[in-house]
Amino acid sequence: MKADFHPEYKESVIQCSCGAVIQTRSTSPDMRVGICSSCHPFFTGEQRFVDTAGRVDKFTQRYGSAKARRVAPKPAAVEPAKEAPVKEAPAKEEVAAEAATEASA
Repeated sequence: MKADFHPEYKESVIQCSCGAVIQTRSTSPDMRVGICSSCHPFFTGEQRFVDTAGRVDKFTQRYGSAKARRVAPKPAAVEPAKEAPVKEAPAKEEVAAEAATEASA
């Protein structure tokens, strides 16, 4: 085995936000965790909401709340665009008269 290859394991303390303290061995001396086996819903059997790093707040800031979308007023109705006047086709007599003048020119 190589010398000085493996990290040195020391006595370490893991502290949870619920107040539980676990003593073990690790490469880092002290650790703080947000949730442990004594307060995790899987082990306790109770459900509770944990907002990790404000993810819900970040979501509502980015996308807004669903309630705000339902309550928001609808935009005013847009008036239909006015149609441009349609040019009428020239009468047959006018077309025949124009053709006759062009032919004689």
